[in-house]
Amino acid sequence: MKLGQACAAIAAARKTLCPQAPLVSTMSAMFAFDMLGETDRRIDSVPLMGGASGLGLGLALARPDLPVIVVDGDASLLMELGSLVTVAHNQPARFIHFVCANSVQFNGMRNLPTAAAEPGCDFTAMARAAGYQHAERLDDAQALADALPRLLAQPGASFVELVLEPDPARCGPHNQMPLLPPLQFVRMRAAVQSLKAALTA
Repeated sequence: MKLGQACAAIAAARKTLCPQAPLVSTMSAMFAFDMLGETDRRIDSVPLMGGASGLGLGLALARPDLPVIVVDGDASLLMELGSLVTVAHNQPARFIHFVCANSVQFNGMRNLPTAAAEPGCDFTAMARAAGYQHAERLDDAQALADALPRLLAQPGASFVELVLEPDPARCGPHNQMPLLPPLQFVRMRAAVQSLKAALTA
């Protein structure tokens, strides 16, 4: 399963089953949702690397009537592993935490291996041990699509490790990775204002 397939399935399920659900994404998933045109009720955890689950938890506690969808990265989660315990401790009503586990940073650009690449890291077991009420691993796009109605309706804190193939790297020693445009580091402010307006309307 590729990142684009996973994000497309999540976006389609949200649109059909729970269009009011806030969506928090980060890193490569952020660009995938950009390409899908997914902008409504969405906020990205950039430049707050590692902060996606914390942002999602705050939204879930403020609006327990809504499911909150977090699409995290494995490199991002490694920076804030304690967030798993924080989420479980606070027992959000409907919190779905997807982690894109492709074992690389800058997916599709430089594909730098994460610390979890070798030896392997079982994020699902970590989430379960931290106290998430539900934790599972999916590695197939159809299996994800089939599971999404159940996941989006499931009460409590749910964790889904999405085992992904990295996209081909476009950058290397002779093709430097481009700098991210400044917009990527300031658009979070506009997204916060838009999401606040939508959730308080």
